[in-house]
Amino acid sequence: MQRIPDDVLDRIEQEHAQGITSSEILDLFAAHGLKFSEATLRKYVQLGLLPRSVRVGRKGKHQGSQGMYPASVVRQIQRIKDMMAQDYTIEEIQREFLFVRGDIEELERTMAKVFDALKEAAKERRSETSGRAIAQDLSTAEVLARELVAKLTMLEERLMAQARLSRGLMSSKQAASS
Repeated sequence: MQRIPDDVLDRIEQEHAQGITSSEILDLFAAHGLKFSEATLRKYVQLGLLPRSVRVGRKGKHQGSQGMYPASVVRQIQRIKDMMAQDYTIEEIQREFLFVRGDIEELERTMAKVFDALKEAAKERRSETSGRAIAQDLSTAEVLARELVAKLTMLEERLMAQARLSRGLMSSKQAASS
């Protein structure tokens, strides 16, 4: 099955750290010869498989706003497409696989914003003795946050593996009883 290479996904996530538009998402899939439509994107969002876009204003008078998705949606879409190619239904994907992936990624983005704000506030107090202690505590908290995200990701992956295994066992039993 044709896929967007992981190094390309990594680059997209770095280049579009502030978000990616629906047209950019569609263009990316088209550039790699993969079928994906605006209607499918909307459907995945409505079903809760992907996060909703955030409206971001454009610079300039009367320019309006545009919807921005986290860049990680490209990777999520690819995972959904991979699972569907393995004959998973949308309902199975909703129920068993992507139930917390988006939440974990949102947690990661939110924590990054919190740490950025705390670092900025700590810079102003760095010369004070307590400022150095705050910077040390902040560094410790960042390590703990990364460990938390890694642990949550590992738990989700283990649950996904168990669901795949039980799905495989059910398929084997159904084939044997036929």
